Amino acid sequence: MIHRLLAVLSFVFLCVGTASAEPLKWGGPIGSQTSDGYNALGPVVKQPIEFPHYRHARDMGISCLYCHTGARRGYVSVIPRIDKCIGCHQNIESVRNKPRIKKLFEYWEKKEPIPWKKVNDLPDYVRFNHERHVQRFYFRQNRPIREVCGYCHGDVANMTVDRRVKSLSMGWCISCHQKDHRENDVSMKTSHGPYECWQCHK
Repeated sequence: MIHRLLAVLSFVFLCVGTASAEPLKWGGPIGSQTSDGYNALGPVVKQPIEFPHYRHARDMGISCLYCHTGARRGYVSVIPRIDKCIGCHQNIESVRNKPRIKKLFEYWEKKEPIPWKKVNDLPDYVRFNHERHVQRFYFRQNRPIREVCGYCHGDVANMTVDRRVKSLSMGWCISCHQKDHRENDVSMKTSHGPYECWQCHK
Protein backbone atom coordinates (compact mmCIF):
# COMPACT_ATOMS: atom_id res chain seq x y z
CA MET A 1 0.00 0.00 0.00
CA ILE A 2 2.77 2.46 0.94
CA HIS A 3 4.58 1.76 -2.34
CA ARG A 4 1.44 2.49 -4.36
CA LEU A 5 0.91 5.74 -2.45
CA LEU A 6 4.51 6.82 -3.06
CA ALA A 7 4.18 6.05 -6.76
CA VAL A 8 1.01 8.18 -7.03
CA LEU A 9 2.58 11.05 -5.10
CA SER A 10 5.71 10.93 -7.29
CA PHE A 11 3.56 11.05 -10.42
CA VAL A 12 1.60 14.06 -9.11
CA PHE A 13 4.80 15.95 -8.21
CA LEU A 14 6.26 15.22 -11.63
CA CYS A 15 3.16 16.32 -13.53
CA VAL A 16 2.81 19.51 -11.53
CA GLY A 17 6.44 20.55 -11.43
CA THR A 18 8.35 19.32 -14.46
CA ALA A 19 7.03 21.88 -16.91
CA SER A 20 8.01 24.78 -14.65
CA ALA A 21 11.30 23.40 -13.32
CA GLU A 22 14.01 26.03 -13.23
CA PRO A 23 17.73 25.32 -13.44
CA LEU A 24 19.71 25.14 -10.22
CA LYS A 25 21.26 28.57 -9.62
CA TRP A 26 24.96 28.58 -8.81
CA GLY A 27 26.68 31.12 -6.61
CA GLY A 28 25.05 33.35 -4.02
CA PRO A 29 24.90 32.72 -0.28
CA ILE A 30 25.51 29.14 0.83
CA GLY A 31 22.22 27.24 0.97
CA SER A 32 20.33 29.74 -1.20
CA GLN A 33 20.41 27.44 -4.25
CA THR A 34 17.59 25.29 -2.87
CA SER A 35 14.43 26.30 -1.04
CA ASP A 36 14.09 25.75 2.69
CA GLY A 37 10.69 24.14 2.43
CA TYR A 38 7.66 24.28 4.71
CA ASN A 39 8.47 24.48 8.44
CA ALA A 40 12.03 23.57 7.59
CA LEU A 41 13.83 24.74 10.73
CA GLY A 42 14.45 21.65 12.81
CA PRO A 43 14.63 21.37 16.59
CA VAL A 44 17.71 22.38 18.54
CA VAL A 45 19.58 19.13 19.19
CA LYS A 46 21.68 19.24 22.35
CA GLN A 47 24.98 17.53 21.68
CA PRO A 48 27.44 16.07 24.22
CA ILE A 49 30.03 18.59 22.97
CA GLU A 50 28.98 21.89 21.42
CA PHE A 51 31.01 21.38 18.25
CA PRO A 52 31.87 24.75 16.64
CA HIS A 53 31.44 24.17 12.90
CA TYR A 54 32.18 27.85 12.25
CA ARG A 55 35.63 27.55 13.83
CA HIS A 56 36.63 24.53 11.75
CA ALA A 57 34.88 25.02 8.39
CA ARG A 58 34.72 28.82 8.15
CA ASP A 59 37.61 30.22 10.19
CA MET A 60 40.12 27.45 9.44
CA GLY A 61 38.77 26.50 6.00
CA ILE A 62 38.66 22.76 6.73
CA SER A 63 36.71 20.90 4.04
CA CYS A 64 33.47 19.19 5.04
CA LEU A 65 34.91 16.01 3.47
CA TYR A 66 37.90 15.98 5.81
CA CYS A 67 35.72 15.04 8.77
CA HIS A 68 32.70 13.58 6.96
CA THR A 69 34.72 11.16 4.83
CA GLY A 70 31.83 8.85 3.95
CA ALA A 71 30.07 11.51 1.88
CA ARG A 72 32.37 11.02 -1.11
CA ARG A 73 32.15 7.23 -1.23
CA GLY A 74 28.97 6.00 0.44
CA TYR A 75 25.37 6.53 1.42
CA VAL A 76 26.16 8.00 4.85
CA SER A 77 28.44 10.99 5.39
CA VAL A 78 29.63 9.58 8.76
CA ILE A 79 30.53 11.50 11.89
CA PRO A 80 34.28 11.21 12.50
CA ARG A 81 35.63 8.87 15.13
CA ILE A 82 37.17 10.46 18.18
CA ASP A 83 40.71 9.59 17.05
CA LYS A 84 40.23 11.93 14.07
CA CYS A 85 39.56 14.81 16.47
CA ILE A 86 42.41 13.83 18.77
CA GLY A 87 44.77 13.54 15.81
CA CYS A 88 44.60 17.31 15.45
CA HIS A 89 43.87 18.45 18.98
CA GLN A 90 46.71 16.59 20.69
CA ASN A 91 49.01 18.94 18.79
CA ILE A 92 47.17 22.21 19.48
CA GLU A 93 48.23 23.29 22.96
CA SER A 94 46.64 26.75 22.71
CA VAL A 95 43.09 25.38 23.08
CA ARG A 96 43.81 22.44 25.38
CA ASN A 97 42.19 24.09 28.42
CA LYS A 98 38.96 25.08 26.66
CA PRO A 99 35.89 23.32 28.14
CA ARG A 100 34.97 21.63 24.83
CA ILE A 101 38.48 20.25 24.36
CA LYS A 102 38.69 19.06 27.96
CA LYS A 103 35.47 17.15 27.38
CA LEU A 104 36.89 15.69 24.15
CA PHE A 105 39.94 14.38 26.00
CA GLU A 106 37.75 12.96 28.78
CA TYR A 107 36.00 10.75 26.21
CA TRP A 108 39.38 9.83 24.71
CA GLU A 109 40.92 8.86 28.05
CA LYS A 110 37.86 6.76 28.98
CA LYS A 111 38.08 5.10 25.52
CA GLU A 112 34.46 6.02 24.85
CA PRO A 113 32.95 7.24 21.58
CA ILE A 114 31.24 10.63 21.69
CA PRO A 115 27.47 9.93 21.69
CA TRP A 116 26.54 12.43 18.96
CA LYS A 117 22.83 12.76 18.14
CA LYS A 118 21.41 12.82 14.62
CA VAL A 119 20.31 16.18 13.26
CA ASN A 120 19.41 15.58 9.61
CA ASP A 121 17.64 12.28 10.15
CA LEU A 122 15.50 10.63 7.47
CA PRO A 123 12.90 7.87 7.88
CA ASP A 124 14.20 4.30 7.67
CA TYR A 125 12.48 3.71 4.30
CA VAL A 126 14.43 6.56 2.66
CA ARG A 127 17.78 5.78 1.09
CA PHE A 128 19.75 8.98 0.46
CA ASN A 129 23.07 8.53 -1.30
CA HIS A 130 25.65 11.18 -0.32
CA GLU A 131 28.21 9.79 -2.75
CA ARG A 132 25.99 10.28 -5.80
CA HIS A 133 25.38 13.95 -4.97
CA VAL A 134 28.97 14.76 -3.95
CA GLN A 135 30.39 13.05 -7.05
CA ARG A 136 28.10 14.98 -9.36
CA PHE A 137 28.16 18.46 -7.86
CA TYR A 138 31.63 18.58 -6.31
CA PHE A 139 33.83 16.32 -8.43
CA ARG A 140 32.13 16.59 -11.85
CA GLN A 141 30.75 20.13 -11.68
CA ASN A 142 33.66 21.43 -9.60
CA ARG A 143 31.41 23.43 -7.25
CA PRO A 144 32.78 24.54 -3.83
CA ILE A 145 32.17 21.81 -1.25
CA ARG A 146 30.47 24.20 1.19
CA GLU A 147 27.99 25.11 -1.54
CA VAL A 148 27.36 21.47 -2.44
CA CYS A 149 26.74 20.41 1.16
CA GLY A 150 24.70 23.58 1.64
CA TYR A 151 22.13 22.47 -0.94
CA CYS A 152 20.70 20.13 1.71
CA HIS A 153 22.32 21.28 4.96
CA GLY A 154 22.40 25.07 4.65
CA ASP A 155 25.40 27.14 5.71
CA VAL A 156 26.74 24.82 8.40
CA ALA A 157 30.09 26.65 8.36
CA ASN A 158 28.38 29.61 10.03
CA MET A 159 26.74 27.47 12.71
CA THR A 160 28.04 26.23 16.02
CA VAL A 161 26.03 23.04 16.59
CA ASP A 162 24.42 21.85 13.35
CA ARG A 163 20.68 22.40 12.96
CA ARG A 164 18.36 21.24 10.20
CA VAL A 165 17.41 24.17 7.97
CA LYS A 166 15.93 22.39 4.93
CA SER A 167 12.74 20.34 5.05
CA LEU A 168 14.32 17.20 3.50
CA SER A 169 10.80 16.02 2.63
CA MET A 170 9.94 13.97 -0.44
CA GLY A 171 8.41 16.98 -2.19
CA TRP A 172 11.49 19.07 -1.40
CA CYS A 173 13.83 16.43 -2.85
CA ILE A 174 11.71 16.03 -5.98
CA SER A 175 11.66 19.81 -6.50
CA CYS A 176 15.46 19.64 -6.83
CA HIS A 177 15.41 16.52 -9.01
CA GLN A 178 13.15 18.39 -11.45
CA LYS A 179 15.70 21.14 -12.01
CA ASP A 180 18.19 21.24 -14.86
CA HIS A 181 21.61 20.30 -13.49
CA ARG A 182 24.76 20.54 -15.57
CA GLU A 183 26.41 17.15 -15.93
CA ASN A 184 29.95 18.48 -15.50
CA ASP A 185 31.93 21.72 -15.52
CA VAL A 186 33.03 21.53 -19.17
CA SER A 187 29.69 20.88 -20.85
CA MET A 188 26.42 22.79 -20.97
CA LYS A 189 24.49 19.50 -21.20
CA THR A 190 21.96 19.17 -18.39
CA SER A 191 19.86 16.40 -16.91
CA HIS A 192 17.45 15.82 -14.04
CA GLY A 193 17.74 13.68 -10.93
CA PRO A 194 16.02 10.27 -10.97
CA TYR A 195 12.25 10.01 -10.44
CA GLU A 196 11.87 6.25 -9.92
CA CYS A 197 10.61 5.31 -6.45
CA TRP A 198 13.20 2.54 -5.98
CA GLN A 199 16.09 5.00 -6.37
CA CYS A 200 15.31 6.61 -3.01
CA HIS A 201 13.07 4.14 -1.19
CA LYS A 202 13.90 0.71 0.24
